[in-house]
Amino acid sequence: MIEHGPPGERFTDTVGVLTSWDNGVLRITRKNGESVRVSESSLVAGKVIPSAPARRRGPAASYEELARVSARAWRPVESERLGEWELRAAEGFTRRANSVLPLGDPGVPLDDALTAVRAWYAARGLPAYAQTATGAEGTQEPLCAELERRGWVREVTAELWVGPLAPVADLGGEPSGVVLSREADGAWLARYRRKGVSEVALRVLGSGPSVWFATVPGAGADAPAAIGRCVVDGRWAGFAAVEVDPARRRRGLATAVMAALARRALDEGASAAWLQVEDDNAGARALYDRMGFAAHHAYHHYRAPESSAPAGDGAP
Repeated sequence: MIEHGPPGERFTDTVGVLTSWDNGVLRITRKNGESVRVSESSLVAGKVIPSAPARRRGPAASYEELARVSARAWRPVESERLGEWELRAAEGFTRRANSVLPLGDPGVPLDDALTAVRAWYAARGLPAYAQTATGAEGTQEPLCAELERRGWVREVTAELWVGPLAPVADLGGEPSGVVLSREADGAWLARYRRKGVSEVALRVLGSGPSVWFATVPGAGADAPAAIGRCVVDGRWAGFAAVEVDPARRRRGLATAVMAALARRALDEGASAAWLQVEDDNAGARALYDRMGFAAHHAYHHYRAPESSAPAGDGAP
């Protein structure tokens, strides 16, 4: 592709999925979900590259497997099928529990499906969101492009990372100070970043095949020094809500929490791990990289036109 500008012309590459080529304009969706328009007149050459390079580390998994595993780990309080799509609602508690998961065929044309999605959420007083993914074999670059063409706005992007479970369990050494529970008690919630958790939110937090909560007690009546959550589902252990008192960071508490949860997941037969991390969380990304995790795909939440974002919900 030719770029024009001082001191002259230069060549550059755009890598992604070609989702449309109309009226002299190519639309390419990059791995991170960004949509790029390229004028046909600036195109010099193109070539086909593998849709997903071989993974260098971590357990092998398809996008669909991970999408379904992660969905089972964070269940809404209400759901309904639209063909193979799943409509999910939980009174606005997180976008993941309040978005349509469009895996497979909705059973109707796309415009009709999106109209039904918007009506379903409007009936519940919620904005309509669609959760999609890019960057791996079988992800949804064409759907992302179609949503953007219809005015849906990509609000939030994060990545799902995977890694082997046993090395995480080995990182913490002997268990020390981490308490595991089946419920998110008052102490755990005192450290959780979302305050004023409702009964609906507690139902979402407690959902999943086998849910464990980890707590590192604080001093006296203080909130815990660190917390975490893990859902065991077959061969997978999904980690979430790993949070540490800002005054006690960089002391290995996050590692200790994840190691304790990983050991419990190993006891239940899991062998692989997944977690979700936002693009701007440099500290968490560095920690998970050291633990052996690597990015599998990016996922996004698209908001329907004229839908308002839920108040106080800045995370996926």
